[in-house]
Amino acid sequence: MKTSIATASLAGTFEEKLAAIAKAGFNGIEIFEQDIIGFEGSPREAGKLVRDYGLDITLFQSFHNFEGLPGAQRAHAFDRAMRKFDLMGELQTDLLLVGSSVSGDALGDMDRIAADFHELAQRAQQRSIRIAYMGLAWARHVTDHIRAWEIVRKADNPAIGLGLNSFHALAGKSAPFSIGSIPGNRIFVVQLADAPSIDMDLRYLSRHFGAMPGQGDLDLVQFMRQVASTGYSGPLSLYVSNDKFTSGNPKTIAVDGYRSLLNLADQVKRVEPALAISVPELPDRAKAYNFEFVEFTSNDKNEARIIGTMLHAMGFRFVGHHISKAVGLWRQGDINIVINTESEGYAYSAYIMHGTSVCDIGIRVDDALATLHRARAMGARSFHQPVGANELNIPAIRGVGGSLLHFIDAKSDLARVWEIEFTPQTTDNPPEDAGLLRIDHIAQTMNYEEMLSWTLFYTSIFQCTKSSMVDVADPAGLVHSRAISAAHGDVRITLNGSETHRTFAGQFLADNFGAPVQHVALATDDIFYSASRMAGNGFESLEIPANYYDDLRARFDLDAALIERMKSANILYDRDDGGEYFQFYSQPFFSGFFFEILQRKGSYKGFGARNARIRIAAQKKNQKLTSLPRN
Repeated sequence: MKTSIATASLAGTFEEKLAAIAKAGFNGIEIFEQDIIGFEGSPREAGKLVRDYGLDITLFQSFHNFEGLPGAQRAHAFDRAMRKFDLMGELQTDLLLVGSSVSGDALGDMDRIAADFHELAQRAQQRSIRIAYMGLAWARHVTDHIRAWEIVRKADNPAIGLGLNSFHALAGKSAPFSIGSIPGNRIFVVQLADAPSIDMDLRYLSRHFGAMPGQGDLDLVQFMRQVASTGYSGPLSLYVSNDKFTSGNPKTIAVDGYRSLLNLADQVKRVEPALAISVPELPDRAKAYNFEFVEFTSNDKNEARIIGTMLHAMGFRFVGHHISKAVGLWRQGDINIVINTESEGYAYSAYIMHGTSVCDIGIRVDDALATLHRARAMGARSFHQPVGANELNIPAIRGVGGSLLHFIDAKSDLARVWEIEFTPQTTDNPPEDAGLLRIDHIAQTMNYEEMLSWTLFYTSIFQCTKSSMVDVADPAGLVHSRAISAAHGDVRITLNGSETHRTFAGQFLADNFGAPVQHVALATDDIFYSASRMAGNGFESLEIPANYYDDLRARFDLDAALIERMKSANILYDRDDGGEYFQFYSQPFFSGFFFEILQRKGSYKGFGARNARIRIAAQKKNQKLTSLPRN
């Protein structure tokens, strides 16, 4: 599979970009003119540097405002084109991308435009150069691939072909189904870019909010199915413009870019087996069914005791010791909570870095080894540490903030990990079971700049869907949130990105040096029963102001007695067209970590976002310093 990425999509010097692109696995680059202008050597030396990194120059970009110009302006446009041809000769590349004109002086006569390109193609042919003409959604006259293809046909020269771009076809709503009628050998390049679904000027959206395939909301699989139907076998190239990318780490952006192309090509191949583009054989994206466990690291006895006391109050029972490690298992329903107090190994290093925190998440999948192979192919880092006698080698990768994701399946001994690796225990004073059944979702907190990267991470490894980005109001600023939900099970992960350390999420990141999991949400089928049992066990819920319940009466047609029951238990409420959502919270501890208890009724799909501002204000007011100072 021939892959490339535009140098304009990455930050850094020209050489830094090349190093990142080559290491990520790309075959080539779209070389941007500004990179040549800023390069200290000659264009010929720039071309040699590209090839020294093992890369090809897929095309030179970009040339604008060429066609449809009158008189002296037309002559000047051809002079500019010849200078581009000279530069391309020095770079030793043969494809020039020409975007349709945005000039107010350009005339819209299609025959005139076709004649301009016919002449340009003749001159290009003399130099063994090809022209890829692309309709831009914001252009003066040629705003889509349909009109651009009409121009290419009328120009009638093998040196001119079509350039396709997914953003212009999908965001511009120019009927991508029409692509299938274009001969594949007349498509010279396919550029891929995604974008969020935002009602915004398309040029501004493209320039500032572009995304890698799979990070946005455009249907790139449908776009590529149409491209595949033409028999196109040329390069797949990324040209993505985003303020976060052009100020971020080029290595991270390049890895995300390659992952996005490979994931997209793999998805298309599964629905279009006749795809002419060669795609590596990969395991399918994993089916994720449920969270198998959540593991806390805590080397401090007092802090470990605090977690144990909290779990006891929530109705969890201590049920087992690890056969060889300082690791304990707590259980309620199908929820397994592990507390690791080892003084060596991964969990200990996570404790040294983040303090007491969630360091590991176990996910039950259809095939653990296949999931590992898929994740590694998508650029995830696998994890391994020495395994002791009678211990299982559970496949794992690094996740958000350097944390771990372990994969467990039902087709191997991995499903018996609790009976194989743990010695059963009983306690003299077990708590009242609180009716908690399963982990509903896990909330991971990160810097806002990381959200697109981790969205792609999850959606390229697992069969899951992503929600649109929503803004959660914190009294100190906005937190951007997006949910990742498994297509086949109860795995839900919310990604929460903060742009400032003043928010509750941002403060958690700062205080815990990037610890990734800020809260774990546990589901019940009767929230009032769970609240009552937990209160009897000594659980202290987050206190919600009385004004919230007065407002609840105004917003929802709820029975007054029901509202009073919620008020007495500090339960919050939300609903949508599908159902209802009840939730209450623990007090925050360990610099901002907390538990959520919830009940979903009907087909409610959300996470109570409308209550977030109330919850955050209460957490900031009630936060307690329960952890000890760390050296």
